[in-house]
Amino acid sequence: MNKRKQVALYIVSDFLSAALAYLAFYIFRKEIVEPLKFGYEIPLNFSDRFYMGMAIIPAFWLLYYYLTGFYKNIFRHSRTDDFFRTFVQSISGVLLIFFLIILDDEIQTYKSYYQLFAVLFAFHFLLTLIPRLILTSQTVKKVHTRKIGFNTIIIGSNHQAEDIYKELTEAVSASGNKIIGFISLQKQDKSKLSEFIPNLGNLNDLETIIETEQIEEVIIALDSSEHDQISKIINQLSLCNVIIKAIPDMYDILTGKVKMDHLFGTPLIQLSRDLMPVWQANAKQLIDISVSAFAVIIASPLILALAIAVKISSKGPIFYSHERIGRYGKPFHILKFRSMRTDAEKNGPELSSKEDNRLTNLGRFMRKYRLDEIPNFFNVLKGDMSLVGPRPERQFFIDQIIKRAPHYTHLHKVKPGITSWGQVKYGYAENVDQMIRRLRFDILYIENMSLFVDFKIMFYTILTIIRGRGV
Repeated sequence: MNKRKQVALYIVSDFLSAALAYLAFYIFRKEIVEPLKFGYEIPLNFSDRFYMGMAIIPAFWLLYYYLTGFYKNIFRHSRTDDFFRTFVQSISGVLLIFFLIILDDEIQTYKSYYQLFAVLFAFHFLLTLIPRLILTSQTVKKVHTRKIGFNTIIIGSNHQAEDIYKELTEAVSASGNKIIGFISLQKQDKSKLSEFIPNLGNLNDLETIIETEQIEEVIIALDSSEHDQISKIINQLSLCNVIIKAIPDMYDILTGKVKMDHLFGTPLIQLSRDLMPVWQANAKQLIDISVSAFAVIIASPLILALAIAVKISSKGPIFYSHERIGRYGKPFHILKFRSMRTDAEKNGPELSSKEDNRLTNLGRFMRKYRLDEIPNFFNVLKGDMSLVGPRPERQFFIDQIIKRAPHYTHLHKVKPGITSWGQVKYGYAENVDQMIRRLRFDILYIENMSLFVDFKIMFYTILTIIRGRGV
């Protein structure tokens, strides 16, 4: 089943439901509430305000559903989740509409406000829930009958791996895992598991296998005691956009680490998690796009002036474009105003420093006030970067960092940013040692991601720019 088509079905359903709920509510106000207030029949006419509401309110609901993450992982929805999500979304959304629109209505008594709220909630909740449950029921049925599956690999080939394979494939009601194969820990592996599914390779091939087989879930079938091996695997998987699960032992179960998503599902610990609440992650993306678009428009005279200044001040191109490593280890080309001579790296990759003689006079000034990074906003609009996130590095330096700090790969869980906690704290890194020292703050940022932290980092970044402490 096509994921985009399924999302489109939910969007169309939600739009029509919101429109019908508003129409029913409008008729209720005209036929029931207003006659009680004025003491005579009110003619049912559809004013300009009604048509404006029919356009704005359904659009509001779609944006609200997007921000609260309803359209994310659409094939993994359950009917129970949809019921509670729709209930909470309807309550909070109707409450917002009530205070923005309904509170100034003509009413007979204040009890009418409670009546209006209850009626709008009932219309919206029921009209939204019923088609959602129909769509979700169809999807759940296809998952349980294995018509829809999520490509999954098992890491490990011991008896636990065999047990988990049999549990997942022999269950009457499928959990959605489509086992593609397994990855062995040794190059020579003669496990019984190969009698059922192919051995796709070993850990050195992990990232390639995930990409070529379009893997969505990885199940680590190792003992909890093998912490070093598990830690190494998780570091590798941080470069991949996959759900990571592991087989728990009895200690994990007794300490409450195992959370069941499905009543009849196989008990697994989900090691990967959303770094931010879904609504914050979606809001962050909207803020990235809107702020970057606004910045490009407002700063267009400055961009033009700097482009002319760079061209006049030294020989070479206006912009500097170089490959950086982004989210999930995917390379992209970062765009900046050129602040160095064109032969700055004739002896190989080299980090800049405060007294770097490769900087042009204009380049030194631009770096002091971070003006050279204004074109980064185009990278944000393109989707390669975010406003806030760990600064992107070149593969040359990443290789050096990983030798000393393997956990650096966790930075690739998120989009790199124009500014970061580490950069606010230390500024530009002049060597690998400083990169590693800055790494601690970037890891802390990832583990504590929120809109509040982003706003705080942006605030201190602006202070840094105003004070001219960019270099």
